[in-house]
Amino acid sequence: MTKPAPSITKEALLILLREYPVSKIETVEWLDWKRLPLFSRFDDAASLIQLGDQLLEEATQQTTAADYLRQFLPQLATELSCQWCTLIERKPEWETIFEFGRNSAASFPTNLCNEALDRDAAGLGADEKKADWFYIAAPLGDVRPGTVLLVGGRDLTSEALSNAVVAARVLGYALSIVEKREKHVKRIGRLETTLHIASSFSSARDTQSLLELIAKEATRLLVSERSSIFIWDQEHKQVVACPALGVEGNTLRLPDDVGIVGEVIHSGKTVTVDDAYNDDRFDPSVDKSSGFRTRNLLCVPLRNNAGELIGAFEVMNKQAGKSDFDDDDAQSLEELGVQAATALENTRELEQLSRSRDQLTEQAKQKVRIIGKSSAIDALRSTIERLASTDLPVLILGESGTGKEVVSQSLHYQGPRANTPFIAVNCAALTETLLESELFGHEKGAFTDAHETRIGKFELAEGGTLFLDEIGDMSLGGQAKLLRVLEQKVITRVGGSESIPINVRVVAATNAKLADAVRDKKFREDLFYRLSVVTLELPPLRERPEDVILLAEFFLTQFCGQANRRVLKMSAEAKKRLQAHLWPGNVRELRNLMERVAFLCAGDRVEVEDLAFILSPSRDSVVDMSSDLSLKEATRLFQQEYIRRTIKRVGGNMSETAKCLGLHRSNLYRKMGQLEMQEASDMSEEDDD
Repeated sequence: MTKPAPSITKEALLILLREYPVSKIETVEWLDWKRLPLFSRFDDAASLIQLGDQLLEEATQQTTAADYLRQFLPQLATELSCQWCTLIERKPEWETIFEFGRNSAASFPTNLCNEALDRDAAGLGADEKKADWFYIAAPLGDVRPGTVLLVGGRDLTSEALSNAVVAARVLGYALSIVEKREKHVKRIGRLETTLHIASSFSSARDTQSLLELIAKEATRLLVSERSSIFIWDQEHKQVVACPALGVEGNTLRLPDDVGIVGEVIHSGKTVTVDDAYNDDRFDPSVDKSSGFRTRNLLCVPLRNNAGELIGAFEVMNKQAGKSDFDDDDAQSLEELGVQAATALENTRELEQLSRSRDQLTEQAKQKVRIIGKSSAIDALRSTIERLASTDLPVLILGESGTGKEVVSQSLHYQGPRANTPFIAVNCAALTETLLESELFGHEKGAFTDAHETRIGKFELAEGGTLFLDEIGDMSLGGQAKLLRVLEQKVITRVGGSESIPINVRVVAATNAKLADAVRDKKFREDLFYRLSVVTLELPPLRERPEDVILLAEFFLTQFCGQANRRVLKMSAEAKKRLQAHLWPGNVRELRNLMERVAFLCAGDRVEVEDLAFILSPSRDSVVDMSSDLSLKEATRLFQQEYIRRTIKRVGGNMSETAKCLGLHRSNLYRKMGQLEMQEASDMSEEDDD
């Protein structure tokens, strides 16, 4: 016997339904725009909705108001069953914005259009002269105040008024959307053009060419015939027109309180003039100077980055077929003016820097002069002239004080790198640990004391010349690093990984005999050949006694200027005393001597006594007193050297030499023979010739 199924109470059933609800199928109805019941039957309401839909749809597709009206007015004329359709605006006279069809009436319904605007309502009226022709005038509303949709035809009735009211209102909103889009597109286009123009300003390297470029681009941007920038010279209360086309010198100066430019400068406000010669503010003197006739113009204040007014920016004569200058033109010209003012400031600063650089370069050139008339110095000057225009590495050899750095500067300032840096490094003052950082630079944190990034001498000399003095004292490790840079023409800062290309001419100098150092393995042979593509050997001052007085007078003039005193003259005895000295310190010693004389000499003339406390007789010995020589040998060497120096001093004239030495010429030859001087036989042969 089966058991009956357990019964479920009502309360339990409700709980089950809440826990496990039964799904139900929902019915959804869909309706798209084109299936509206309104569109299923032909009536006026449906027609109006469709007309408004078309007006708005067309507004999303056209980019200019002219294109929009050209596309839609024919459809509107068809919808309103009219033969003629136009959009007009009161300014205060009625002007046609766009027209479609043919107006067969004999007159224009001025009163009807005026009343439609006054009432803000559409009106229907018959033509006064043609009984079968009617007009409907419907204002476009607040979005286009003063604008009326005017239609005309033979079959127009009061029933068409409602359609015209809706069409005009929707047209007003749609047209405003198109015009705003057109304005924004035009604005974006002008901004892009302004930015493009501004980027071209960097190509101008001087103020005059920049001003001409600005004027040309402003004329193109504002579709005008001419433009000018007026720079305000407040000190002289003038404005300078640049460029002033048609004026001699291309520049015109005017009082800063005259004309429209004067008003803009003093008020700081933009001025637009539609008819220049009927405006009392217009100054026709500029036209008279240039032969140009101004019809209309736009003038805006010109301000710098700090907002300070520095002049005015003016464009003249909107090109034929274009409307007068408007607010968009003013805004565009003001924006271009900001870029122009910035470019002008930058260019002026660049010109000032260029002038300062040229002046400094010229001053450096004047200071770097190789003084002398000896054959060795003439040959040296000639060689420098030939080498200056090249990038060949040069090794300068010579004793300390012979002017190795002056020669290296001459190579720099006489060549195409004259306006670029000249950087000198004393290699003897750098330890191997400092050398790499000094020459190549280092990154922040590269070593304990590297608190910031520092560029090295090679980067400082970029484009110019790096002078490595006392190269013979550089360590072998430093030589290897230098050789790598010279071969690869790239450097890497200490602690960095970036390879930095360099364009530097290297000139090295030393007072050591590098050939001997190479042989003794103290200087790398490969670096020696890399540096010594061309070698210049500087003669010591004792071998060019004819240059001593020239150098002394040059230094004396220079230091007298620094001491703010008249240039001192040297007595004949003082000159002889200078020439008799051996100058173990070479040109540097002579320079230091003249500096002290210029500041310490008590009289207006340099006498031999003024040199005595500096040039003591004990320092003038030709013979090295440390040598183990007998008195006879020392005397012989002294006489040889003294005769040689005298011969050089008088330019090889033996008669003059004998006179200076207090001897007869034949006795001089005899003495030179006794001293075993080779010059005696050479001079005799020349005399025989």
